[in-house]
Amino acid sequence: MEFSIQSTDPGSSARAGTITTDHGEIQTPIFMPVGTVGSVKAVTQQQLKEQVNAQIILGNTYHLYLRPGTKILEQAGGLHKFNGWDRPILTDSGGYQVFSLAANRKIKEEGVLFQSHIDGSKHLFTPENVMDTQRSIGADIIMAFDECPPYPSEYSYAQKSMELTHRWLARCVQRMAETEPKYGYSQSLFPIVQGSTFKDLRKISSEYVAGMECDGNAIGGLSVGEPEQEMYDMCGLCCEILPADKPRYLMGVGTPWNILENIALGVDMFDCVMPTRNGRNGMLFTTQGIINIRNKKWENDFTPLDEGIDCETSRFYTKAYLRHLFISSEILGLTIASIHNLAFYLHLVAEARKHIIAGDFATWKASMIPTLKQRL
Repeated sequence: MEFSIQSTDPGSSARAGTITTDHGEIQTPIFMPVGTVGSVKAVTQQQLKEQVNAQIILGNTYHLYLRPGTKILEQAGGLHKFNGWDRPILTDSGGYQVFSLAANRKIKEEGVLFQSHIDGSKHLFTPENVMDTQRSIGADIIMAFDECPPYPSEYSYAQKSMELTHRWLARCVQRMAETEPKYGYSQSLFPIVQGSTFKDLRKISSEYVAGMECDGNAIGGLSVGEPEQEMYDMCGLCCEILPADKPRYLMGVGTPWNILENIALGVDMFDCVMPTRNGRNGMLFTTQGIINIRNKKWENDFTPLDEGIDCETSRFYTKAYLRHLFISSEILGLTIASIHNLAFYLHLVAEARKHIIAGDFATWKASMIPTLKQRL
């Protein structure tokens, strides 16, 4: 994997770059749709390419390990062949799912013993077998196995958790070094910075992660309930330490304004379930603000969902029609809303890139954020 920076913004730490993988180029800053089980909910792979203009999608190791399992994925030739997606894929190691299964897991030095949410069966994830599983899934970018502490955390817990994550990272790096990529293309490891909202821990973790000299680096453990300003403070601190010549990935973030603020701090890659999950519940993000499509005010509004973005779905369907689909519990409504929201997110980061290259990103961001936050 290679990363090059084309432009930096004079008024912030934002940068426009290109990540080159064996499955194609990714123009940064970039938003990555979440395809947890090898599918972005309610959206086809063709729609992701043609309507959303997605350049990379996510899969989740925990879910894909349980279903369909690595045996099926290996027989298919990896996730790309299995789901028909021929662009890059990143896999989350399952650390966050382990975090969210607090009642059904036990963390120890070896790894994490957990119960399947599907059938209650017991499984052990270790740094080694999680690397092996992601090799088998066939991800272009593989995430290190980490522990994500909850918010708020006691300092002592956050410190122990970070130190465990660092020991696991050393094992991940070792396992990647002693195994070969599968399916004939390269696979890159991204370590994850932890440390909750404690500045000294974030500094220690960022320095440790940077010292591993991997192809890219991630910032984890944010957007888990902490105030927005704390997220920005922690992210900014990490970006100051993580190497500038490697892509920086802020995991699980976030709202459109969160994304713009963190781009300004030096983040290149984002993912979040928000555009699809909120879309399925009738919340639309648009260039004019936020819409609850179920509200009666849209009942006879025959204007397109959003003429400000280059997406056929957003320009073709009207607010009144989409409201009708939601009120009627028609499945098509979930697909239209999901495509629209994802297309909006990809439009937003593409616009950010244009303004970084033009040199006026900071000014543009300041004018955009109040609009993005307003409820229509």
